Amino acid sequence: MGELTGLFSPDRVAVVGATPREGSVGHAITSNLLASFDGEVVGVNPNYETVLDAPCVDSLEEAGDPDLAVVVVPPRIALDAVREAGEIGVRNVVVITAGFAETGSEGASRERELRGIAHEYDLNLVGPNSLGVMSTPLGLNATFGPDDALEGSLSFMSQSGAFVTAVIDWANDQGIGFKDVVSLGNKAVLDEVDFVETWRDDEDTDVIIGYLEGISEGREFIETAREVTRDTPVVLVKSGRTDAGAQAASSHTGTIAGSERAYEAGLEQAGVLRAESVQDLFDSARMLANQPLPDSETVAVITNAGGPGVMSTDAVGDSRLSMASFSEGTIDRFRESLPAEGNVYNPVDIVGDADVERFAGALDTALADPNVGMALVLSAPTAVLDYEELAERTIELRAKHDKPVAACFMGGERVAPAAELLRDAGIPNYFDPARAVDSLDSLAEYREIRGREYDAPAEFDVDRERVRELLDRAEDRGDNRIGVEAMGILEAYGVPIPEGEVVSDPAEAERIAAEIDGEAVMKIVSPDIMHKSDIGGVKVGVAREDVYDAYEDLVTRARNYQPDATLLGVQVQEMVDLDSGVETIVGMNRDPQFGPLLLFGLGGIFVETLEDVTVRVAPVSGNEAGAMIDEIDAAPLLRGARGREPVDEASITETIQRLSQLVTDFPEIVELDINPLVVTPEEATAIDIALTVEQ
Repeated sequence: MGELTGLFSPDRVAVVGATPREGSVGHAITSNLLASFDGEVVGVNPNYETVLDAPCVDSLEEAGDPDLAVVVVPPRIALDAVREAGEIGVRNVVVITAGFAETGSEGASRERELRGIAHEYDLNLVGPNSLGVMSTPLGLNATFGPDDALEGSLSFMSQSGAFVTAVIDWANDQGIGFKDVVSLGNKAVLDEVDFVETWRDDEDTDVIIGYLEGISEGREFIETAREVTRDTPVVLVKSGRTDAGAQAASSHTGTIAGSERAYEAGLEQAGVLRAESVQDLFDSARMLANQPLPDSETVAVITNAGGPGVMSTDAVGDSRLSMASFSEGTIDRFRESLPAEGNVYNPVDIVGDADVERFAGALDTALADPNVGMALVLSAPTAVLDYEELAERTIELRAKHDKPVAACFMGGERVAPAAELLRDAGIPNYFDPARAVDSLDSLAEYREIRGREYDAPAEFDVDRERVRELLDRAEDRGDNRIGVEAMGILEAYGVPIPEGEVVSDPAEAERIAAEIDGEAVMKIVSPDIMHKSDIGGVKVGVAREDVYDAYEDLVTRARNYQPDATLLGVQVQEMVDLDSGVETIVGMNRDPQFGPLLLFGLGGIFVETLEDVTVRVAPVSGNEAGAMIDEIDAAPLLRGARGREPVDEASITETIQRLSQLVTDFPEIVELDINPLVVTPEEATAIDIALTVEQ
């Protein structure tokens, strides 16, 4: 899609389906445009010569080269209108009309046709099933919502039109303004990636916010958002936190890494701040839009109320922030200026009889301390405290020190004038100290995002042809599940595996065992039996003289457990000393939106019980693979807890990267588990593998 300038800043808008009939969508959109739009509005409807004092023509061709066409006619006619727009050179189209993919197979077919028309004429098309678009600098309200948005610096996208109307109504009451607003609708053409990229280059957009129910192209969104968030914060509410997508998964990774985990990982990798609620969304957005980024994550709390001060301390403890430790000079100045019963440490209690001068002096002292990155002014109402004057002094001191400040002026109606002063100066006021701390936490999180460096994924020298041969062999036998016979796939991608082979008779098992130094591990090989140890399908420490009988016993157990199972043989494998290493898991589950989702964590029999795992969207770099190790609770176990020798972490990060390359190179692999990946002080070795390919 081309640039979206004409979508948000048109000179002329044509409403296809404009009508004077009250209660209709065509009437509402035309009325909203005429009420505030700085440009020209023309209706397109052969039944009228004028609509609400706007000229009305028979077709788009007669509409005088509009920059934007808003389509509000029945679905089949809407397709003709969009085609006409493309034929006469209208690049920007908003399809309000519903009745497309959201209605079933017939509607989905209609939406595919709409998408084809848009691509044929290279249209910037919003919708269908959209509320419309707004842009406040021009007074553009091409929606059928009941209210105009206030002017501001937030640009807002939503997959729900009803959510747009509710948010604008609420934001108007809160004095929160927007630059651009778009209801994404069905996202047949333009989606969240297009708007995030457009607003990156918009000097009037300070923060991008959104409500999404899904992300169409996860990997593309990650790559785009990473670039955008270097300069412009992105804050999203993502609904739908259930793991329904994992219900059909058969592997450990598939079971644990459901769709919600994919979104958590994808949004984090994209540098997007994820809000838990609408309130959280706007708390973060207002702080990010108006405050400088802190130099550190340390907070000073200045308060005249002990209880709320403790509440704020608890909230800091629950966040990434920390309470600032004041320098000796700062503590001395507090001792000189505060009453004896006050607290000179953090949180600074300036006592309940504090007036504005004592509050301002304490805030000035705290902000001047280089150990303080940001501050919270927390006050309960008293007879000696003028809230409006305190607001003015807070504004002055924020500007003087150029450090973020949040306000928590507690109270009811008497707070309103002061809160308005603070809001106009870009300092949000909260009744709840926890909300104030959370908003400051957003600044710290974005500070970390701005400082990230994204490395390119490594490219290893691998044997793709061998992997293709092994995958084709599984396809030829009509089975999409591959077990330990797929160890060759790992070997082809440079992942260390124990010495051994899959054999189909006991004599061959004895031959392989004779070539192995020491005792062997023997496992039944069947795509139908994924959890082999549960049925006694694994034998550990098999001596050479016992290999023949062990082979026969494993096959018998498998036949008794599942008579119709496909048995490919028995794997005879070098035994790895598990006591000298740690059992981990590296896996992949292919998410519908984000693609391959890598998983790393504590493995063996504990993987599903403890779920001590972390995930990333592939491909991953070395830094990202290393961060995965840091994030699991069992990381100290890998690093030599209780006198154990530390394992070779570099081999883990390399294995994760090699697996990342494998599943990126072969998109038909939909699930993969290496469990366990045994990591010793010398190396990481893949002991077992389960793999599923697309049917």
